[in-house]
Amino acid sequence: MNTMRDEDIRTVVAETLAEQQRLHYEEIDALVLRTIATILTSFGIEEEDRKELRADFQHLRRWRKSVEQAQSYTFKAVITVIVTGFVGAVWLGIKVVLGK
Repeated sequence: MNTMRDEDIRTVVAETLAEQQRLHYEEIDALVLRTIATILTSFGIEEEDRKELRADFQHLRRWRKSVEQAQSYTFKAVITVIVTGFVGAVWLGIKVVLGK
């Protein structure tokens, strides 16, 4: 008779479980992709628009960074004006005091 050893049984069971797990992950991946596509479609974004959507996000990122940079320059300019005004007022005060 042809009897299977414990090792052979374990090997067959392990291979079967690995195949089931692989199929399960494939099903999950397909489900996730369908869900994401459904959500994007509900927002009015079709699958063919992905390149345009990516370009839009890249444009928004560049816009945000330029606005942040402009805010930084504006803040530096305001601080410079305040410090210059203060130093000028101190200088005029010193000139008035020394002029008497």
